[in-house]
Amino acid sequence: MSVAARPLAHICCSPDAAQCQKRHTETDMKQYPYYLANRPVANSATTLKVADKYAGDVYAEVALATPDAIDRAIAAAVEAEKPMAEMASFERRAVLEHVLTRVNERAEELAHLLCIEAGKPIKDSRGEVTRLMDTFRIAMEEATRIGGEVMPLDITARTKGYRGFTKRVPIGACSFISPFNFPLNLAAHKIAPAIAAGCPFVLKPASLTPLGALVLGEILAETNLPTGAFSILPCSRDAADLFVTDDRLKLLSFTGSAEVGWKMKARAGRKKVTLELGGNAAVIVDADADIDHAVARIVFGAFYQSGQSCISVQRILVHESIYEKFRSHLTAATAALKAGDPHDEEVFIGPMISEGEAKRLKGWIDEAHAAGAGILCGGRLTGAMLEPTLVENVKPSDNLYAEEAFGPAAVLEKFSVFEDALARVNRSRYGLQAGIFTNDIKKAMRAWDVLEVGGVVIGDVPSFRVDNMPYGGVKDSGLGREGIRSAIEDMTEVRLLVIR
Repeated sequence: MSVAARPLAHICCSPDAAQCQKRHTETDMKQYPYYLANRPVANSATTLKVADKYAGDVYAEVALATPDAIDRAIAAAVEAEKPMAEMASFERRAVLEHVLTRVNERAEELAHLLCIEAGKPIKDSRGEVTRLMDTFRIAMEEATRIGGEVMPLDITARTKGYRGFTKRVPIGACSFISPFNFPLNLAAHKIAPAIAAGCPFVLKPASLTPLGALVLGEILAETNLPTGAFSILPCSRDAADLFVTDDRLKLLSFTGSAEVGWKMKARAGRKKVTLELGGNAAVIVDADADIDHAVARIVFGAFYQSGQSCISVQRILVHESIYEKFRSHLTAATAALKAGDPHDEEVFIGPMISEGEAKRLKGWIDEAHAAGAGILCGGRLTGAMLEPTLVENVKPSDNLYAEEAFGPAAVLEKFSVFEDALARVNRSRYGLQAGIFTNDIKKAMRAWDVLEVGGVVIGDVPSFRVDNMPYGGVKDSGLGREGIRSAIEDMTEVRLLVIR
């Protein structure tokens, strides 16, 4: 059962259910259309109810696209391939600049919308909107940099007089499926490079958090993009099958769980597939680390937006010589985090995305505890509000250690030998990013050489990300890289010209 379908009393996240007041009434419920071939469609036979994740009441109703509407959207995207490819780079840049301008004008509105639909604390929400603007700003710059190279082909006597040139051309219509945890910026990481590259697209936003993507659709509809250049289509899981299987689409980009992602890849046919999947990110705190700095960053990395990030700090490996002191400082800092209404400027911990997800993670914590782990702080659950939780002495086979927690829980353990710590980081089905707190350049370079991850961050948590860097993982963390330039490369093909 979805969050929106639960009885309101069952999804209230207030510690005192009797004091939980409905923020919204049926009379002020917001209505959102979907976007088909650049145009809003409101007259849908079925709708999706979107809940305020903290208060529990229904905030908005969203029109749902039918399989027929999705089929028409894909057909329109295919028709738009030629006019999109023919757009000059300055024209694509102008579209991206318009989005940036309008997002800046509506920044506070978008931040509060994130508070509501994702339960994200207001400070984190404003941070995501800022990153959204960064993403479109980077795409603006890259739109006019998509070039090629001159190749020396006269490498033997037989090829004397030949010259080679390459350019990048749009791959064609693309299919995007975005997640609930960063409903604005991770949609932007698909939309912005597609526009920069000249690729029409259809996008399915997460059913739990579709509103931010629909606002981006509203803004894109103000531009002069060719008809069919974009469609933003909330839909049922069954209807979304066309996003994966339709051979008219040239690329599928999915962000979400490993289980869902690999199944999609198996069914995607001949199209290119990029997957940004999960992780149980580890951080190593070596003996020479600045404890106060490491504690501050790890508290942030483990618990910002309630740990619902694929690079949230989940495993914390601390050198035995500083373990006791570090544990004490980290536990105190975690216990001091304020939880509550995400609209409160002082709140750091809001609700998880649903009561079901919170119960799932609470169950993992309880399982580890029953198997001998010690709970240093937290662990209590009220509705979808799970206290930030630190656990030690967790077995590597426990779900809390081996799987993706995707919530406000982290595991603490000690190590004595740096090489052993590196090996423990690698003993994971995931490989997204890792963090290392050390002042030893040799250890930093060693970690870069041997860690089986997409990115190694020295002096900070694995949760660090800038929107222009190549971001992605290996193993069950996915295929390909996000980051505007990397995504543009995925959304374009190299075309060679040879002249004699």
